[in-house]
Amino acid sequence: MKPVQGSLPDIMPVLSRGKHRTPKSGGCFMEFASYLAGESWSDHPACTHPVLASLARMVNDCSSDDSRSRLALLIPSVIGLTGSDRRIEVMVALRTGCEALPVASLERQRALAVGVLTCERNASVLDPDLAEQVRPLIRAALDQAPDAERWARDFIGSVRSWSHTKFTPRTADTIIRVGVQGIGEACVADPDARLYTLLERAIDDCRSLLGSAPRPASTTDRTVNLPALA
Repeated sequence: MKPVQGSLPDIMPVLSRGKHRTPKSGGCFMEFASYLAGESWSDHPACTHPVLASLARMVNDCSSDDSRSRLALLIPSVIGLTGSDRRIEVMVALRTGCEALPVASLERQRALAVGVLTCERNASVLDPDLAEQVRPLIRAALDQAPDAERWARDFIGSVRSWSHTKFTPRTADTIIRVGVQGIGEACVADPDARLYTLLERAIDDCRSLLGSAPRPASTTDRTVNLPALA
């Protein structure tokens, strides 16, 4: 019997890591999303934005076996969250970086701080209103890793072409990978709960963005650079 799009079937196999050829061998978060959407079995279904799907796969794989099944509650909510809005890839990466930065290891914190600042710059270019809305989120994350922020600003200041670097899906995927692994391996009480919250908030971010249109950036907006390190 074909599933009703966006609903959970009465019985679902247990979520597991990695890619699976058929449901008989188990399935990951996005494979079950493809099933619920009525698509061919795949961990890269068309029903979900590729960058959000990348986050979902990483959260699925980095969650513990005991806690991964809880993620099934979020599967219906990613179905239909797709489109060509470039703000999505920036926002999903930014959310991941900000959630991971306070708890990740020092090495990852430095990479994540650069990623967060990169997302901030690109949000300013794509949608100044969005950039203003996320500024408190960015500031709160950076304030919890001041050494990483200083290092990131020094690094950015040494790269002359940084302000002209394009933000691509690969950029987003790198931030997502480092951030999710940073949370999953963090020395905190419940990394699984943090991973669940990250995915839940990213889904909410995407839902909000897909329901709004960005204000076109002005010529000044397109040339925004981060302030020089004092």
